[in-house]
Amino acid sequence: MTSLDYTIDPPITTRAVTPAEIDSAIAAPLDRFPSKRWWIAFGVTSTMLAGGLATIAYMLYEGIGLLGFNQPVAWAFDITNFVFWVGIGHAGTLISAILFLMRQRWRNAIARFAEAMTIFAVLCAAIFVTVAHLGRPWLAGYLFPYPNQHALWVNFISPLVWDVFAVNTYLTVSLVFWYLGLIPDLATLRDRTTNAVKKLVYSVLSLGWRFSNRHWSHYERMYLILAGFATPLVLSVHTIVSFDFAVSVNPGWHTTIFPPYFVAGAVFSGFAMVQNVLIIVRKMFKLEHIITMKHLENMNKVMLLTGSMVGYAYAMEMFVAWYSGSQFERFVFLNRALGPYAWAYWTMVSCNVVFVQLFWFKRLRLSIPIMFAVGVLVNVGMWFERYVIIVTTLSRDFLPSSWGHFSPTIFDFGIMMLGFGLFFTLVLLFVRFLPSIAMAEIKAVMDGAQAKH
Repeated sequence: MTSLDYTIDPPITTRAVTPAEIDSAIAAPLDRFPSKRWWIAFGVTSTMLAGGLATIAYMLYEGIGLLGFNQPVAWAFDITNFVFWVGIGHAGTLISAILFLMRQRWRNAIARFAEAMTIFAVLCAAIFVTVAHLGRPWLAGYLFPYPNQHALWVNFISPLVWDVFAVNTYLTVSLVFWYLGLIPDLATLRDRTTNAVKKLVYSVLSLGWRFSNRHWSHYERMYLILAGFATPLVLSVHTIVSFDFAVSVNPGWHTTIFPPYFVAGAVFSGFAMVQNVLIIVRKMFKLEHIITMKHLENMNKVMLLTGSMVGYAYAMEMFVAWYSGSQFERFVFLNRALGPYAWAYWTMVSCNVVFVQLFWFKRLRLSIPIMFAVGVLVNVGMWFERYVIIVTTLSRDFLPSSWGHFSPTIFDFGIMMLGFGLFFTLVLLFVRFLPSIAMAEIKAVMDGAQAKH
């Protein structure tokens, strides 16, 4: 064998396909009428969305007292959901930007979907920080730093204001990054379709893309710039969200481990959500030859790494609480593990640390049912992580006389349902109207597309 007999990297698809076959396979869900399964799924998610919106509307009419908030637990489900959805949105930027800068070819088949899920998750998070959690959503405008007739500016030392800056910056960059990647594919759809309305829409959205060398040169340069700009956001956004807790004086929150701990947990839960949805999408649209087992295995390896980091953070929290000599810190963590919310704490540890260790075994790492179940458990565990951090610390503070217990009401669950309903409804609309896999990027790395040695 000579050096001319192999490509730079192994093939990214499981069988030989032509560029036209790539286009046809990815555009198939857009070309045909939605299947019965799609309509059933859309009916379920839209019902969840409608139920959540009705809950929000009733809460705005009746008051925030419908929720399970009390004193001292003034934060509970809403802020838990906010941090959860911001975390879900981190995998998209990681897959798109950081893995792109590292020239990881396996990202190409899953990057588009991850980018879209980032945007959907951040929109879900915005609901909880500007509507549900704020209490008086008609005052949400005061979170933005603009002069007004009252000469009133925002309180820049408030972590909630930092959240507004961080989330809006993250959403803007992610949206531009996602749309930029869509432009060549929209031009491909424009050239393929015979429907006059679709051709007009795709022509407008593709911004006159002609597949010229000049267009590709500008596109690749801009994509690289945005990837470099978006990479620090992966670290900064959830770091700022962690400051909601870390800048306080409450035991269990006032700790410097929160920023890296929250970032690792965000990537962990984000990859689990992307993996879960992609398993369904690849099966439903027969894309197993494009989204291969190698892609899923690599995602499982990232989940194993970040899950181990999260487990290390749990252990270090316990160790630092003991080593600090502070009886308040020790009490908080003993209360988490042995107190009235011990069931939530051990659910968190089991889902986030124990079950993900199954991915050490290749047979389990390549089993679709196992990886799907672990992905679901990871997201359950990550939701409970935020719940445990918030509720256990607030329910038992410095004064035993002010201790209380939080019990969610049906309205708490209704608002939580709003986030999941909105997220999965947007996912279903996305796979129906836009290419869920980047055609141009897959064709760029398929076997035979690269120069040989």
